[in-house]
Amino acid sequence: MAVSMGSFLMPFMITSVNIALPTIGSEFSIDAVLLNWIATSFVLASAMFIIPFSKIADIYGRKKIFSFGFIIFIIASVLSAIAGSVNLLIFSRFLQGIGAAMYYGTGVALLTSVTPMKERGKVLGINTALVYIGQSVGPFLGGILTQYYGWRSIFYFAIPFCVLAILLVTWNIKEDWAESRGENLNYTSSIIYSLTFLVIMYGISIIPERNSIWLISFGLIGFVYFIWHETKVENPLIYIELFRENRVFSFSNLANLINYSSTYAVIFLMSLYLQYIQMLTPQNAGLVLMSKTIVQSIFSPVTGSLSDRNDPKILASIGMGITAVSLFLLTFVKAQTSLIYIILVLILLGLGLGVFVSPNTNAIMSSVEKKYYGVSSATLATTRQTGQLLSMAVVMLLFALIIGRVEITPQHYEAFLKASKTAYVIFALLCSCGIFFSLARDKKR
Repeated sequence: MAVSMGSFLMPFMITSVNIALPTIGSEFSIDAVLLNWIATSFVLASAMFIIPFSKIADIYGRKKIFSFGFIIFIIASVLSAIAGSVNLLIFSRFLQGIGAAMYYGTGVALLTSVTPMKERGKVLGINTALVYIGQSVGPFLGGILTQYYGWRSIFYFAIPFCVLAILLVTWNIKEDWAESRGENLNYTSSIIYSLTFLVIMYGISIIPERNSIWLISFGLIGFVYFIWHETKVENPLIYIELFRENRVFSFSNLANLINYSSTYAVIFLMSLYLQYIQMLTPQNAGLVLMSKTIVQSIFSPVTGSLSDRNDPKILASIGMGITAVSLFLLTFVKAQTSLIYIILVLILLGLGLGVFVSPNTNAIMSSVEKKYYGVSSATLATTRQTGQLLSMAVVMLLFALIIGRVEITPQHYEAFLKASKTAYVIFALLCSCGIFFSLARDKKR
């Protein structure tokens, strides 16, 4: 129940804020790139800090870090709700992402620690379903809150869930898990890892300025140095050996990275499309977007259970293939496209993700020994968040190049549609390549 609060809340916050973006953009009169930053700052912070916080959790206890994450999330939600400027809102969203990173680095590890192997797929499937329920409720409820009570009400809505999660952990979970107790955190690796993400994303956001190339190049060099550094230190943040020696682990995480890189920004783009181009209210736009996540929430526990008895590789690869088809169909979306077509494609996308995620998660967590559950959970969360970040980076780059640093108004709708179509083409090609990586892994051990 405690983990479920986070599994529901984090995606709810992401999708509900996405629905509110046109309203927020209108209130602050901000350009397309800054609008993107409101969504991206949350994902950026979570990607930057998942691995360091998961390592801290392995040293000091997952229960502690889990609880602190929700406390930070409460503080950040209050700051977001009272933000009087877009800069404060972006900062508050970044702080929310830090709290989310503490949850992402511990949630699945806590579940895996107390679940027997024969039931793990079912439990992970239920947990994944709660993620999708949060995604399903987010657009609809976020639309209602935005339309009738203002976008700030979304952040107040999240606070009771955080409080409930903290109370559940404090009252009912007596044991704590810290398999790496006594080890030291590698601060050098942590700083390099976190700064790499920050520098690359900031570099992308200021394109086409000359400094953007230097920042992106510096970030990529930093990432290569981080990988090399991890092979030399005694207490690495990421166990590179797991990727070298465990084919299932490495290819399943790569498939996870590609899947989220291809799909995460779709809801962001569709939220803007439905409200700017189709002129839907936030509530009605949320209803349309629910079609995708309802299908995900239905199929996730089913395919999770199936992956306990069948090869997860086949199920996950089928899911990746369905997802690639849906992304290809999105490339045909125009200003006059019917809502029926949009809903059917979103349902197909939800089906693909529902078939992919749970089996792929089961393959990752079942391919390692118990002592690696913490780092495996964190790696899984990191590939997911990094994929989401890359997906938003593609959109941010296209917005900067095609729309420019201007507010999205009717005279820029044509540029927005062009940027969206280009993004869908890139995502469809990327996801198609992901099918081969998904099939390349061995069977689950």
